[in-house]
Amino acid sequence: MADDKNIDLRDFDEEDFNTIVEGDIRFSGTIRFSKPFLIKGFVSGNIDASGDLVVDTDASVEADIKVRRLLVRGNIEGNITADTIIHVTSTGSIVGNIESRQVILEDGSFFSGKCEMHHPRRNAGV
Repeated sequence: MADDKNIDLRDFDEEDFNTIVEGDIRFSGTIRFSKPFLIKGFVSGNIDASGDLVVDTDASVEADIKVRRLLVRGNIEGNITADTIIHVTSTGSIVGNIESRQVILEDGSFFSGKCEMHHPRRNAGV
């Protein structure tokens, strides 16, 4: 795969993910990763990663999450920090506080919580 840091998360294909939690999997615990990660099943606990995360349409996550970029098509309950972007599609739902430089909530999405957005520094002297 080309440099995935420059690819829009919506353009990822299933084969672009290094790890997939399939729809019939229920996982509880802490997840750490640096490569693209896809959740199609149920995850509870904590996600603390330097990579990109996609929560698919039928997925359910009950966890505090820290990632680089996040695309939400399914349901998340927990607080989220993303370095770059949190994108919630029309099928996505977040209940919890979110924090990122950029937040996109598509028409039809659901969000309940506090949103804090950070503007990147324009130069090191600011």
